[in-house]
Amino acid sequence: MAAQDSVLTQIARPYASALFDIANSSNSIPQVEAGLSAIASLASDSQDFSRFLRSPVISADKKAAAVQTILEKAKVDKTVANFVNVVARNGRLFALPAIISAFRERAAEARGEVTADVTSAAPLTADQVATLADTLKAKIGKSVTLNQHVDPSLIGGLVVKVGSQMIDSSLKTKLTAMKIAMKEVG
Repeated sequence: MAAQDSVLTQIARPYASALFDIANSSNSIPQVEAGLSAIASLASDSQDFSRFLRSPVISADKKAAAVQTILEKAKVDKTVANFVNVVARNGRLFALPAIISAFRERAAEARGEVTADVTSAAPLTADQVATLADTLKAKIGKSVTLNQHVDPSLIGGLVVKVGSQMIDSSLKTKLTAMKIAMKEVG
């Protein structure tokens, strides 16, 4: 899995960097980021679309044609549509989520923001998100953008990852630690 993530990162960074340079030169970073977010939402909300992106069975030409139709109907920003079409023609749609993530990181870095991945057992309320963002901003000293994930297996609490730092206050981890401690005692 780690090797696969590394390969995706190696593919994603040049594409994301090129798109960032284009968006930056045309002063359209927010529009491009919004368009990419719409595509990322579609990929995360639709298992069919996600499988379509990853499928090695469907040829690059067929994927490019299908994506072209989807983007036209979705009325995505022209720069984003052109970029995704290039990615599709190059047979790299499987890396699109990683490309979007790398672009977001680059855009956040340009704004002086840090991205934090937050995993919770249940969706966080707007107040909880704001409080967490403020707390992280006070600790880190930079604005923080939160990427939220839900994992019911955590039972409760949060797992927050900012860069290479991870804070795991989930009940799952605490229960696991207690289980290990009890085995050592008994």
